Amino acid sequence: MSFSSLRCNKYAVNFSLGIWELCGSFIAPKFEILVILPRNIDTNSPMIQPFQKDETLLAEIRQTATDANSFACWWLGQSGFLIKWADKHLLLDPYLSDSLTKKYAATDKPHVRMTELVIDPDRLDFIDVVTSSHNHTDHLDAETLMPLMAANPNLKMLIPEANRAFVAERIKCEPTWPIGIDAGQSRDIRDFKFWAVPAAHEAIDRDETGQCRYLGYVVQFGKFSIYHSGDTVLYDGMAELLRPFEVDVAFLPINGADPERGVAGNLDCREAAELGKAIGAQFVVPCHYDMFEFNTADVRDFEKEAKKKKQPYRVMQAGEGVRFQS
Repeated sequence: MSFSSLRCNKYAVNFSLGIWELCGSFIAPKFEILVILPRNIDTNSPMIQPFQKDETLLAEIRQTATDANSFACWWLGQSGFLIKWADKHLLLDPYLSDSLTKKYAATDKPHVRMTELVIDPDRLDFIDVVTSSHNHTDHLDAETLMPLMAANPNLKMLIPEANRAFVAERIKCEPTWPIGIDAGQSRDIRDFKFWAVPAAHEAIDRDETGQCRYLGYVVQFGKFSIYHSGDTVLYDGMAELLRPFEVDVAFLPINGADPERGVAGNLDCREAAELGKAIGAQFVVPCHYDMFEFNTADVRDFEKEAKKKKQPYRVMQAGEGVRFQS
């Protein structure tokens, strides 16, 4: 197993020393990770530059081959990930606009963007399934989803059933169009099997019928099982719910919970590493940082915590692709 040492304008990440030592010393990984077409971007921009974006990113997605024994993923920023497996494309909680920056520009909670946008959503005209884990705009963004819907006439969308009316109003779709799910249920969509688990942002919130407004998704396809937590903190019984899924890759937020921010919190760096370890995840990929100045974390703190707990991990840059091979 080999990794590239990549450097962005904010920090250096040495994958060959970081993850390989963890994997080689502590667990026998079920699959191999390969960096796809690594590129360095040297810039003097005050914003964090994506690893790649626009045409370069699109070209890599299109030419990356996957089959029953491999899948690829790209971090698109915040909690957004694109999964490619067997020529199917799954888009998890994308936020590909500046809607929140514009909305809060003249308020006491400005959402100042830290990382440049990796791609306009209407360029992603090959998506099979898109998810929303809850109603917050960085997980249910009309300026992302409406262009995506227009570019993909056969698109399927998975949402918490509790949020159906809200989703339909926000993205101007037919109320019956999204596929709803609740905790404990599963849905088979375009060869992906989705299992819903509760998410606590910062508590498990249910509607009047008892359905969860915040969910995480375990997605099974081929030999693989991935967990996208959505926005969540730890809650009693969480690890026990997730452990039977034998998660290969867990995508977990690390921005933490700070009441002074005035927004609901998430796992912090230590808790994300602990959860990955508790559920037996082969790798943790941290997310939900480096998007907004007021609500972020230093991913190097996550790396330290993961190493302490001997939890294998993979830090990605926005726009970067990684291939997982069984």
